[in-house]
Amino acid sequence: MRSIKSLQIGMHWFPERAGGLDRMYYSLVGALPGAGVAVRGMVAGSPRVAADTGGAIRGFGPAARSLPLRLMAARKMLANVVREERPDVISSHFALYTFPGLDVLRGIPQVSHFQGPWADESHVEGADSLGQRAKHMLERTVYARSSRLIVLSEAFGQILSSRYGIAPERIRVVPGCVNVAQFDLDITKREARRRLQLPQDRPIVLAVRRLVKRMGLEDLIDAIKTVKARHPDVLLLIAGKGRLQDELQARIDASGLEDNVKLLGFVPDEHLAALYRAATISVVPTVALEGFGLITVESLAAGTPVLVTPVGGLPEAVAGLSKDLVLRSTGAEAIAEGVGAVLDGEIALPDAEACHAYARDNFDNAVIARRVAEVYAEAIAAA
Repeated sequence: MRSIKSLQIGMHWFPERAGGLDRMYYSLVGALPGAGVAVRGMVAGSPRVAADTGGAIRGFGPAARSLPLRLMAARKMLANVVREERPDVISSHFALYTFPGLDVLRGIPQVSHFQGPWADESHVEGADSLGQRAKHMLERTVYARSSRLIVLSEAFGQILSSRYGIAPERIRVVPGCVNVAQFDLDITKREARRRLQLPQDRPIVLAVRRLVKRMGLEDLIDAIKTVKARHPDVLLLIAGKGRLQDELQARIDASGLEDNVKLLGFVPDEHLAALYRAATISVVPTVALEGFGLITVESLAAGTPVLVTPVGGLPEAVAGLSKDLVLRSTGAEAIAEGVGAVLDGEIALPDAEACHAYARDNFDNAVIARRVAEVYAEAIAAA
C-alpha cells in the first residue's frame, strides 16, 4: 500500500508545553511514518518545532498569543499546506485549531482524535456556561465533518455518541500510545530510589497529575491520612504543576501530613521513568472525564503497577492486566482501602515483568500507529 499523506493538527509541541494530549500527539506523529503514514503537522508553537522535526511539524505561533491571532495563523497555515501538498487525510487532534480552516479542508477526508470533551473539561475546572456552550458548538462542528473519529476508550465513545450526536458506526476505539522503551530502565527499584535520593525503607505511592480539580488529588491526600494510621511511614509523591498547588499544600499541612505527602512540582522526562520505577505503586485518583490515562501505561511500562478509579477509560486501560487494579469507587475511602490492601499484601499485584509486557504488547507507539493508520485508510476509502 502506498504511503498515506497526513496533516496532523495538534495543540502544542510536547517539548515546549507538557500535557497528556501533547504527549500523545508527539508520540504518535513520531511513530506514524513506520506505519506507512507520511506526516506533516502544525501546532501552536515556536520556530523550534520545525527545527526539532526537520520541518515536518511547524508552529504557527506561540500559545501565549491572543486567541484571534492564533486562529488566524492556524487558518493561514492550513490553507498553505492544503494548497502546496494536498494531504490524503486531515487528522485533527484539537478541534479549536481545526475549526478556522474547515472551509479550506473541504473535500479531504477528515479523522478526529477525540481525546476528551474539551467543553466539559473546561466546565469542571470552573469555566462559565457561555464559554462551555461555545466550545461545545465548535467541537460538534468539527466532529460532524469527520468521517471517522478515534476515541481512547469505549467510555469516551459513549460520550462522543451521546454528547455530540456522532453515529457509533463512525467511531473507532484506539487507545493512547507510549514509547515503552523510554520507561523500561535497566535499573532496580532500589537503584532508582538511590538515583533520586528517595528513602529505601518506605512504601512510596506515586501520582503524576496536573494539579487541577478533576484529578482527585484532594481525595488521594485524604486517603493517605487514613493509610498512615496502619502504615505511618507511607510516602505519597505528587508530580505535576497546576493552579491547585497552594490549596493542596494547605490541605497537607492542615492534615499533619508534611512528612507523608510531598508535592514535587513538574518532573522532567529524564527523571520521570526513574520516578515510576522507584514507586511501590502508582495511583490515578481521577473523579471525572478520564478517557484513557496515559500515566497508567507509563507506570506499567516502567514495571510499576497502578491503581485506578472506575472513571471513564481507566478500567479499560488496566483490566486486561488485573481487575484488582481497579478501585471499587472514587473518593478517599475507596482509595485508602485499595492502597492499604496493597501495603498489607492483601492484593497480588502483577510483577514488573508482567506490567512491562502488557504495556509493550498493547500500547507501544508502533502498535498504536498501525491501528491509527488503518482508520486513516478506512476514512480515505469511504470518501
